[in-house]
Amino acid sequence: MHLVYSWKLEPTDKLPKGKKPCLSIRELEKQVNTDLDLLVNIVDGQMTVCELVDRYLKTKTEVRQSTKQGYVTVQRLLAKEAFGKKTIRSVKTSDAKLFLIKLQQEDGKSYSSIHTIRGVLRPAFQMAVDDDILVKNPFGFQLAGVLVNDAVTREAITKDQMRKFLKFVHDDVVYCKYYEVVYILFHTGMRISEFCGLTLKDIDLENRTVNIDHQLQRTSDMRYIIETTKTDAGTRVLPITEDVAQMFQAIIEDRNAQKVEKTIDGYSGFLFYDDNGMPLVAMHWQYRFNRMVNRYNDIYRVQMPNITPHVCRHTYCSNMAKSGMNPKTLQYLMGHSDISVTMNVYTHIGFDDAEEELKRMEEFRKAQAEVEQKKEKPMSQKMFKVV
Repeated sequence: MHLVYSWKLEPTDKLPKGKKPCLSIRELEKQVNTDLDLLVNIVDGQMTVCELVDRYLKTKTEVRQSTKQGYVTVQRLLAKEAFGKKTIRSVKTSDAKLFLIKLQQEDGKSYSSIHTIRGVLRPAFQMAVDDDILVKNPFGFQLAGVLVNDAVTREAITKDQMRKFLKFVHDDVVYCKYYEVVYILFHTGMRISEFCGLTLKDIDLENRTVNIDHQLQRTSDMRYIIETTKTDAGTRVLPITEDVAQMFQAIIEDRNAQKVEKTIDGYSGFLFYDDNGMPLVAMHWQYRFNRMVNRYNDIYRVQMPNITPHVCRHTYCSNMAKSGMNPKTLQYLMGHSDISVTMNVYTHIGFDDAEEELKRMEEFRKAQAEVEQKKEKPMSQKMFKVV
């Protein structure tokens, strides 16, 4: 029981002589009632952080397999941490911040990994707030104000680097067999999971289009699954150039056809298979790119930066932006659901790009002026003869 006292009944009552100012009984009553309205559910407040996260994740029913795998990773981490055993009522904002700082400074977790972990904890605690179990979300702070952002931005490589790397792959006796794949990824901007999911039916060489409406994934328990594209905008028909069509033609002609085509969720006729007859997935190509870059750097003095399938995608997007492609067109080709993602590529354009663009516009202006001059010349000659 908690008692309250006051020297005044009403706010307008005078204080006895020599007594310090205080709230009246009526004001204290209102304050107590407000506190009662905000009183948390004591029983639910005793659940642990792990139990809260488990409860929250049960509400996430319509998520992709890759997202589920991320959830499992967070659950396993919290199960090993003392923070995961704390009752949610005992977690203060400072506790939440110190836990994330520990993950980075002591456990060596990357900024992006902690961002993912916080991406589960924050909405989980918000659910507890919405359920009137807690009054405040201890993870309601901005992550950038607490941790050092050590995330490495996957930058596009330059056109010269792309040209050198493609030539190296083309000429290399070991990795020349992957040249067509590297070329396609650099010149279409496809996600590697989209490329892995392509089947013979998706490639129309006559009309030079590639149908992208699914992706191939492999789960942590080694199951192969077909999922829809990453976003609704990712479902698209991709026009391809003649040279890209030739690369696909070469892949199809050299394709190691299986006696019995492996079917994954109703899809068959994949472009590449491993020694076990299973279609190649993103991890396989990630490994191959790592080996190719390492071999390049073992041979040449000027080192090649890290190149991954996603760097190929980013490079394509950057090259198209620098060439002056309309952002909405580029958004469609990339399968971006939000134009801001596409526009971020344009923010990478620097002085050299601006200088080149101005030169191009100046050349265009001069060409237009010459055309106009040629149009006007016959007219002036005609007028002279009339006179």
